[in-house]
Amino acid sequence: MSIHNLAAVILAAGKGTRMCSSLPKVLHPLAGRPLCAHVLELTRQLGCEQTVMVVGHQADAVREHCSDEQVVFVTQQQQLGTGHAVQCAAGALRDFNGTVLILCADVPLLRSATIRALLDEHRRSTAVVTVLSAKVPEPHGYGRIVRCDDGGVERIVEEKDASAEEKQIDEINTGIYALEAPQALELLARLDNSNAQQEYYLTDIIALARQACQRVSACVLADSSESMGINDRVQLAAAAAIMRRRINEQHMLAGVTIVDPDATYIDADVTIGVDSVIQPGVHLRGGCTIGNHCVVETGAVIDGGTIGDYSYIKAGSALEQASVGEHCTIGPMAHLRPGTVLCGHNKIGNYVETKKAHIGVNSQASHLTYIGDAELGRDVNIGCGTITCNYDGINKHKTTIGNGVFVGSDTQFVAPVTIGSNSLIAAGSTITKDVPADSLAIARTPQTVIPGWRKKQSGKKS
Repeated sequence: MSIHNLAAVILAAGKGTRMCSSLPKVLHPLAGRPLCAHVLELTRQLGCEQTVMVVGHQADAVREHCSDEQVVFVTQQQQLGTGHAVQCAAGALRDFNGTVLILCADVPLLRSATIRALLDEHRRSTAVVTVLSAKVPEPHGYGRIVRCDDGGVERIVEEKDASAEEKQIDEINTGIYALEAPQALELLARLDNSNAQQEYYLTDIIALARQACQRVSACVLADSSESMGINDRVQLAAAAAIMRRRINEQHMLAGVTIVDPDATYIDADVTIGVDSVIQPGVHLRGGCTIGNHCVVETGAVIDGGTIGDYSYIKAGSALEQASVGEHCTIGPMAHLRPGTVLCGHNKIGNYVETKKAHIGVNSQASHLTYIGDAELGRDVNIGCGTITCNYDGINKHKTTIGNGVFVGSDTQFVAPVTIGSNSLIAAGSTITKDVPADSLAIARTPQTVIPGWRKKQSGKKS
């Protein structure tokens, strides 16, 4: 449910030097999405009328990645603090009246229910500024929330400025705020950088609001892990574990069996049907869709594409952007590459590789086969060791096999070639010409037998 008169500012300008990476920090992946994409998804869930993203370091890369989003970008040319970043966004919100969320692109674990609770407190207390706070057992290094007698926020004191008594406070600032516009935006304009770092701190808005006799409130986060910021790859891995647990729990509560959730890796955009079973070591990526009553065995990797109902993906198989119909059996150790379409009731067995292959209903290739740039009809049997020779060194060519064709083991189809329906290709054949329907094709080098040859050779050696 969307919230009326709500806008968001996402801070995404930082360098992220502790990531030690050429990739902007906010574009590092978490459960199949960049960090900033999780925050953008949060704004969509909340129904924000306007979203402003403040970019700076590698701004073009961040803009390019988010180009499909309904986002207004503003640039923070110099990183002069969080207050300065929000000041940069204020111009884009000059005509906005309502609540402005301040979010961080490197804080990806926030739930929509948490932000709704923050907004409820903001409106209940009629505050101009409401801080999302958290109580943590080890507050060292964080800004502490100092409250007034009436429960409001008096100020936020940083660790280096805190007294011994204030350092005992376990309620910390998460860096997430709800600001009421235009009043809070007017306060932003009064921030100054008269501090050792010569930066404009958003936390200073608390003191400005208090000086103007305006209320400042705080909403305590129920689960402090939601406020985790990602500053290095250790924290990225910790956040991934939390996100993975959430995703797996959602699937299990929706009727999916995940045998070992701690050893199962499912991206945020994956869909799985009821009564499917996911075994340990499986990776489901790229927004793939798994149907109902499917089994995905240990070590399988499915990246994009769809798996139809009642299909069985055996151990160690890799599927990339493949479309698998109902009642199919894949693997073990099969590789379905992009452009593979299985129409249903197919068997693609161990060490079979397919690429740009359209395979009709009830057709099968049980083992040790390559099918590339090919179209197979229904009820086709591909024998062991068959290859579609699709590449001549310059161009790719197509193999077309009609309905009901039986292909013997160790056959090579030198494309382009067409095999008519109900034909039989003898084992060991190299097919270079089209085969009419209802035919037997044999293309082998004639066998020559020289009796006693081996014995004569042995005699010469002795």
